[in-house]
Amino acid sequence: MSIAEQIQSIPTGAWTSDPKHSSVQFSVLHNGLTPFRGGFDAFEATLNDGRLVGIAKVESVTTEDENLTGHLLSPEFFDAERNPELRFESKEIRTEGNRVTIDGDLTLKGVTKPVELRGELAGPISDAYGGTRLGLDLETTVDRTEFGIDWNAPLPSGENLLGNDVKLTAHVQLVQEA
Repeated sequence: MSIAEQIQSIPTGAWTSDPKHSSVQFSVLHNGLTPFRGGFDAFEATLNDGRLVGIAKVESVTTEDENLTGHLLSPEFFDAERNPELRFESKEIRTEGNRVTIDGDLTLKGVTKPVELRGELAGPISDAYGGTRLGLDLETTVDRTEFGIDWNAPLPSGENLLGNDVKLTAHVQLVQEA
């Protein structure tokens, strides 16, 4: 039986993300052509008795362009000075085999909206270091303008430089606390 087939529900207990084996990213359509991608280097996730909380530090946003990273930190985007964190808090977690659906609230730039994360759950498994791990691979799509992130620039074609839909993804390994 595979690890995915062993899962019946979210395990109880306290779990904390392993930052070396986890990532939080976003992508948004750029120039109407392809996704522009970025992420956050400083984040944490905890799962305590069926309640998932994730926090990313806005100042840790990363892109391939230093100038663009600075623009994302400005009030036109994340407004890092006034809103130093992105936060997700679950309200309900449902599983069906290895599929997981998590309803909760996302707070971005000081605005909180309900979102639904969907993805896969793997584990729990015993790791090579004597611990127990659980994997969550999650995603959702939000309209950035609903969170007050509405900066854009018109293209000569009349379309906007950036799309409104932003795909958020989290690939998280959680380690059970002793």
